[in-house]
Amino acid sequence: MLKSSHTKDLVEAGLDEAGRGCLAGPVVAAAVILPKKYKHKFLNDSKQLTRVQREALRREIEKEAIEWAVAEVSHKVIDEINILNASFQAMHLSLDQLKCIPQLLLIDGNRFKTYKDIPHECIVEGDAKYLSIAAASILAKTYRDEMMINLAKDFPGYGWETNKGYATAEHRDAILKYGHTPYHRLSFNLSSAQLDMFKSN
Repeated sequence: MLKSSHTKDLVEAGLDEAGRGCLAGPVVAAAVILPKKYKHKFLNDSKQLTRVQREALRREIEKEAIEWAVAEVSHKVIDEINILNASFQAMHLSLDQLKCIPQLLLIDGNRFKTYKDIPHECIVEGDAKYLSIAAASILAKTYRDEMMINLAKDFPGYGWETNKGYATAEHRDAILKYGHTPYHRLSFNLSSAQLDMFKSN
């Protein structure tokens, strides 16, 4: 069972991102502050849930959270500052939107860039351990998935409506066939030689 909080007294914000390993589209991060005694039997790491479950939980989180925010950093910025820094920037942008200033940040993963001197804890697989991080993972993923589904209408053939920009065989084959789109991350090894190497692995 996921923990409701890391400490008893501090106002905590859980943070997570979606889209770090994609070949196209933005990286999206979310910050969520949940009530201290909040519980939900289905709230878990977004990767462990179905699309229908994620969408239902998205509505639940938006309704029940004390505060929540979602932010994105574009593929162009990812190419300029690299995906790790872009992920940190997206998290910082989500925190910028919170009116309630958290006293502790719970970060999914093992690295983070300090935000406004607020203490933080990096927690590997935190989205499977803390409710606030799980909630952030669901918001980040559902918002990003929605973006990629909409982009797929303008760029058919790449399978973004299903692969959401990740490096699936379908997506790699489409890049070899059609070339890259204006939304592809050019720093992510999109050359034919690199894609052929991915296919052989």
